[in-house]
Amino acid sequence: MSSVITTRQAGIVDVDAGRNVTVVEPCNLYGCRLGDDVFVGPFVEIQRHVSIGARSKIQSHSFICEYVTLGEACFVGHGVTFANDLFKDGAPNADPASWGRTRVGDRVSIGSGATILAVEICSDAVIGAGAVVTRDISRKGIYAGNPARLLRELP
Repeated sequence: MSSVITTRQAGIVDVDAGRNVTVVEPCNLYGCRLGDDVFVGPFVEIQRHVSIGARSKIQSHSFICEYVTLGEACFVGHGVTFANDLFKDGAPNADPASWGRTRVGDRVSIGSGATILAVEICSDAVIGAGAVVTRDISRKGIYAGNPARLLRELP
């Protein structure tokens, strides 16, 4: 019995990078924008139509799907997952026009293992480790849990 294996290599392809960007390989970055002084750790995937603001840091093993905009000076912990297909019909949808969009403000910290769905997160929010963000966050504060809830407001 013989099998056929089809492979595709992404690596770093068609990336619009600012000044002083650091990317630790291996990683898959394609069709995205990285602002000045961005850091991307190993084993990260950043898909097309993603914009990462200046001075943001993406730690290892994180996945940033299409149509995510991350503001400036953000921190994304280890193993954070962004998801934009909401399985509205009970199955994956291959049509990008149906996928959600995610907007994260400036100076947002997202703890390790968090999952961020297609939402908007205001500037200066803190998302706890392991949190699952299912709704927009419009007030500065610390959010944790599944689904993520406001634990306390920040000044």
